[in-house]
Amino acid sequence: MKSLASPPCLRLIPTAHRQLNSRQSSSACSIHGGSSVNKSNNLSFSSSTSGFASPLTVEKELRSSFLQTAAVRHVTGSLIRGEGLRFAIVVARFNEVVTKLLLEGAIETFKKYSVREEDIEVIWVPGSFEIGVVAQNLGKSGKFHAVLCIGAVIRGDTTHYDAVANSAASGVLSASINSGVPCIFGVLTCEDMDQALNRSGGKAGNKGSETALTALEMASLFEHHLK
Repeated sequence: MKSLASPPCLRLIPTAHRQLNSRQSSSACSIHGGSSVNKSNNLSFSSSTSGFASPLTVEKELRSSFLQTAAVRHVTGSLIRGEGLRFAIVVARFNEVVTKLLLEGAIETFKKYSVREEDIEVIWVPGSFEIGVVAQNLGKSGKFHAVLCIGAVIRGDTTHYDAVANSAASGVLSASINSGVPCIFGVLTCEDMDQALNRSGGKAGNKGSETALTALEMASLFEHHLK
């Protein structure tokens, strides 16, 4: 019965010894019968990335060269001060236990950024479905630099949730496009009341406050750069 030759073994050649002379690197593992494997069958493994820049380094270099291009103008809204900016807040009364907390978070954030109370107007509507049309009218009025749209849609036993959530989102987007004024989407779409409360001042923060920050930045962007 013929004996089976054992396969060539693999040698792990450390990176530090890659420059060994040919006499040192020509040794190979022996196979059964005393013959040796040609050195071209030896495999070398190295963890070194010498000669290759890491993806992070490349990204930093590209970003640096991009920022240093004098011809590129970067424009962004400011969050330093909101004094002189006027805001409307459209709030859905449905799920009021949640929307009141979102409203409080938004107003508190405006005050922190020097928005005067007399420059904030709150408009209540029955539910999130009605937010869009009111937001559009407020945007077209020319009185406000941005409109916040606050509501809470919580999934129930029927598909009504999907219809209202989708309509609220598209309504706010249409209000922004048709009025030319930033209308900020601050409608929570949650699976249950616990999720909604967690996002209106609970462990997930207050989305009303985040909506106000977005409104401040967009209002500043439009007022100072996009007029």
